Amino acid sequence: MGGLALSSLDLGAAEDLGLPRRGPLPRKPITMQPVLTYQVAQRREVTSWRSWGGIQTEADASQEKARIERELAELKKGAEFPLEIRPVQAIKTVEPAANLAKGDHDVMVIYGAGGGLKILETLSVKDKWNLMFLRHDPGPAYLWYEIVHPRFLRKTVDEYGQPGFDVKDVVVDRYAEMLWRLRALSGLKNTLGKKMVCVGGAAGWGHGGQTAPARARELWKMDLVDCDYKDFGPRIGDALKKADLVKTCAVAADRYLGRRGVKLETTRQFVANAFVLNEVFKDVMDEARTDAITVNNCMGTIMGMSKTTACMPLSLLNDDGYLAFCESDFVVIPSGVLLHYISNLPVFLNDPTYPHDNTVTLAHCTAPRKMNGRKLEPVKILTHFESDYGAAPKVEMKLGQVCTNLVPDFASKKWVGFEGTIIANPFHAICRSQIDVKINGDCNALMEEMKGFHWMMSYGDYLRECGYALKKVGVDLLNVSAGKLA
Repeated sequence: MGGLALSSLDLGAAEDLGLPRRGPLPRKPITMQPVLTYQVAQRREVTSWRSWGGIQTEADASQEKARIERELAELKKGAEFPLEIRPVQAIKTVEPAANLAKGDHDVMVIYGAGGGLKILETLSVKDKWNLMFLRHDPGPAYLWYEIVHPRFLRKTVDEYGQPGFDVKDVVVDRYAEMLWRLRALSGLKNTLGKKMVCVGGAAGWGHGGQTAPARARELWKMDLVDCDYKDFGPRIGDALKKADLVKTCAVAADRYLGRRGVKLETTRQFVANAFVLNEVFKDVMDEARTDAITVNNCMGTIMGMSKTTACMPLSLLNDDGYLAFCESDFVVIPSGVLLHYISNLPVFLNDPTYPHDNTVTLAHCTAPRKMNGRKLEPVKILTHFESDYGAAPKVEMKLGQVCTNLVPDFASKKWVGFEGTIIANPFHAICRSQIDVKINGDCNALMEEMKGFHWMMSYGDYLRECGYALKKVGVDLLNVSAGKLA
């Protein structure tokens, strides 16, 4: 295994190392219910008898329904997240709209070719997500392309008045615009209600974070499962006494360290113990029937129990598709869960520094290596910096890589986000994985608007998806790369 090129390694890395076959839970699919609304007008003499739009007959509606089915089949092929699309329904009266609205779909997608206001209002259930698709070019033009804003969203006044719908929920012509919104909603669906094992209990950074676990339960509906160190400590002790497990983990550690792109600069035994701790983490998650974990008091309590640090196991778990975070800081953890499920990539919880000259340094000792979801970045395995103990990865992230950066506030009212570019992998006397990030946006706005403490980062640009998803739970995103609220 040591001779494999980095580009050939995938999310089955743990299996390659000779460990038991395990993996994260499958994502929950997002279910879409598409519906075409239309009307068939009757000609009347010497008066207006039809509304705008190119769908005027039953034959028109039948052709349009078939077209929508073909387009949605193509949309599904391009979705990198699980997407279930229900059969397209074509309706022109309120009663079938009411029955359809009662379904168990996640997203109602209204193709507003025509039909009255009451039909649209009936379809748009407040406690579900809603989108509207409108045709302009090349047509046939839809009626609601003309009047969706003044009649549906604003009810013929200046104030918005449609529950469960706003201007960002309307798409014209472009399925790419629908796809990223569905990606955002898929991420949100998998975030809401997420179960997470909290070794040492749930917490939040600083005075402002004291209510973070309660907020995670209330706002994000998270199921936080406490795992007390009184119970967890003996688990580690028992695991370290199992000769077969210790031997298997030692072999796995040797294989890992023998791979191309890996350099060891700490004691090998720390790495072997990290693989044992990794298996204990997986046991606890398996018992809780989840694939998410966080570790409180990771810079102290767990070290003596495990004879290593939690840094490397958390890195390994994220590479294998799990969600694994240090410090149990529920100010920032929801942002990591959301960004992971939107991007479909590992995420990097980090300590930020002071933005200056359009640059900021981000660092922590638990960075994943598989940041793009496929290739393992080169890594040095050192001690955890503050303790100078254990095993912690210094991941050399890809220079020139565009990244998404989320800055959650303590109150979960307005996060900050910006697009960055990784420009350096320095080696300061700080947490081991460290990157200098160019701020592709307003550095002064970032300085002024920073709140909370920890940040979250992923490869790629997913700010619009994050802003769209956050608005659904009542949180604004100030995108300082765009200079406006997303």
